[in-house]
Amino acid sequence: MDLVTADDVRAAATRIAGLVVRTPLTTGPGADAGFCLKPESLQPTGAFKLRGAGNAVALLSPDRRANGVVTHSSGNHGLALARAARAQGTSCTVVVPESAPTVKVDRIRETGARVELVPVEERLARARQLEEEQGLALVPPFDDPNVIAGQGTVGSEILEQSPDVETIVVPVGGGGLASGVATAAQAVPGVRVVGVEPELAADAAESLRLGRRVTWPDESTGRTMADGVRTGLSERTYEHLRARSGGVVTVTEDEIAHAVRVLACQARLVAEPSGALAAAAILAGRVPGDPARPEATVAVVSGGNVDPALFARLIAAA
Repeated sequence: MDLVTADDVRAAATRIAGLVVRTPLTTGPGADAGFCLKPESLQPTGAFKLRGAGNAVALLSPDRRANGVVTHSSGNHGLALARAARAQGTSCTVVVPESAPTVKVDRIRETGARVELVPVEERLARARQLEEEQGLALVPPFDDPNVIAGQGTVGSEILEQSPDVETIVVPVGGGGLASGVATAAQAVPGVRVVGVEPELAADAAESLRLGRRVTWPDESTGRTMADGVRTGLSERTYEHLRARSGGVVTVTEDEIAHAVRVLACQARLVAEPSGALAAAAILAGRVPGDPARPEATVAVVSGGNVDPALFARLIAAA
């Protein structure tokens, strides 16, 4: 399988420049946090997904794009694709699991997309059915080289913003973000990319440990509050992580909740549980930071589209 290249990431950065925000690097929570933050929660759609969706839609042929696009998503990718499609003047349909947070579903609809709610196990099949029946262009959430290249622009920006970076820590669900960032990081020797998963959805960590891709059933991954990373790796993203990542570590539900609180109260950032995974790993000591060199470690806050009721409960538990 051909892997995405650093040149693909650089081309994507040019292609999506007018669509996405170049998010800043900010100081980590607390005076001695020992790491910096890349708040992709500040994107117009509240998550990094706009980068990959924007690149993929821009690369569709005019005829293919004119028919409209379709995807399956728990929320953030669907919202991103809806916005990218609107920017290109085309329609968007998003197949959403019935268990998706209401706040994410509502935002997808507000962007002008048509939403279909289906049982979680039917989401991919329904998206493919719509592709075939209506001639829509399917833009997967992560299993697509153009999506991966777009997500990799998170990494290329970090490399430009922090020349002293040595470790970039990213959440892992389907693996598109980690694959893209690890690809971008290849341009600078000595920079490693570490993925983070919840213990309750640790299929990527197990896959890398066993040397083959494994999948966990929805009833297992559905236990984590980090709804954005309940999806497992594809063969494409597994091969990227196997070849280019510095491994995947795991965090507990309590550690995720703690990171959401710390990011809100000390870094003034709203993060959904999935978006707080990288910070959780550093705060829990799974990936060491260095108070003397915080610029050497960067945690990607991948999204901030958290259900308000859940966010209130997590903050109140402090």
